[in-house]
Amino acid sequence: MANDDAENIIGLYDRNAEAWDRERPRKLLERAWLERFLSLVAPAGSILDIGCGSAEPIGRFFIDGGYALTGIDAAPAMIQICKRRFPNASWFVADMRTLALGKRFDGLIAWDSFFHLTQKDQRTMFPLFRAHAAPYAALLFTSGPRHGEAIGSFHGEPLYHASLAAAEYGRLLNDNGFDVIATVAEDPSCGGHTVWLARMR
Repeated sequence: MANDDAENIIGLYDRNAEAWDRERPRKLLERAWLERFLSLVAPAGSILDIGCGSAEPIGRFFIDGGYALTGIDAAPAMIQICKRRFPNASWFVADMRTLALGKRFDGLIAWDSFFHLTQKDQRTMFPLFRAHAAPYAALLFTSGPRHGEAIGSFHGEPLYHASLAAAEYGRLLNDNGFDVIATVAEDPSCGGHTVWLARMR
């Protein structure tokens, strides 16, 4: 069942954190989007990485750039890797669906993490993005290219993905105070990722 696969995501990444970290490419195919995101964030500004994984290579990119990074991931084993690798950044075990850090950030990113949520849970994330966004904060996330669900695989376990339609993402962003800056479906320059960049009004 798809819902069972969705609920298994946290356990899957927790069990396979070291393998995922070894296999995660370090080359920044995302660099152009990350640079565009950072162009909307003040130098040395605060960034919240939602579903940060092991902080390689994206977390490192922000840290090396002098930004104040806070990373959250629901898989404790991922956060342990982050703490070992970058002890001076802020790392928390947290489920993005119930995120309540009591702090606002200059930039928020959910790269290859948000799309593991069910469609219902994705809809409820947008008020949480808003709650953690400082005025004029940038928001960068990846989604699927169209409404639907898909099941991949990682180390023999089903890997759940879901997406809303582009029009619905646009409405949810607008309704929660974000203006879309750019979006590209299946961007060929970024490994086929569907990317959204928005900014808080």
